[in-house]
Amino acid sequence: MSTIVQKIEALDWPALTEAMHQKGYDTLSNLLTNEQCEALKASYDTSAFYRKTVTMARYRFGLGEYKYFNYPLPDLIQTIRETLYPYLAPIANTWFKVLNIDTVFPLTHAELVKQCHQNGQTKATVLILKYGTGGFNTLHQDLYGDVYFPIQLVLFLNEPNKDYFGGEFVLTQQIPRAQSKAIVVSPQKGDGLIFTTNFKPEKGTKGYYRIFMKHGVSEVKAGERHTLGIIFHDAIS
Repeated sequence: MSTIVQKIEALDWPALTEAMHQKGYDTLSNLLTNEQCEALKASYDTSAFYRKTVTMARYRFGLGEYKYFNYPLPDLIQTIRETLYPYLAPIANTWFKVLNIDTVFPLTHAELVKQCHQNGQTKATVLILKYGTGGFNTLHQDLYGDVYFPIQLVLFLNEPNKDYFGGEFVLTQQIPRAQSKAIVVSPQKGDGLIFTTNFKPEKGTKGYYRIFMKHGVSEVKAGERHTLGIIFHDAIS
């Protein structure tokens, strides 16, 4: 897995860090190869990889399906999780510090997982999502328990406007005492998107305050869309 490690290490982390502070999200271009995207999609029907399947319509989450991976995670996913996390932890710690939240995130992913397990959160949260024509995902946050990491990653496994049409990734910012702001992004196949799981700090005239963010997927007009969601904390169930 040296290639994915090298790609993560070679990212412009000062620029990405600044973008996260300013916007709460940013794109990681060409993180996965075409072959890696195809292999992840092909694994969707291999039941041994997964612990749980969720049909979105049943819970009014949208229209589509997703599956939670079981431990141990595939090597590629485990490597991404472990390699990316140390670059994101300082961002998360800065956010919580300026917001006066009494939480300091460990600098290794293994330590975060240990904290999750001590809180009874032992289930893997990495998931792969599949949408067909008409599919969508309602606005939501991926928290899963009292121990949560405030940044997550989504990897795009299909080519927009070729494999599918529509299906844009949507972020909303809930600005205090104002209307919510919608942000629409359409990363390419193999790209990643890092974004806040819950909120980001914003500096005002009286110090920092929280801007809460949610994410979802607009309606897929045609075709098939897959994404891989990497949440860094674990779940109770």
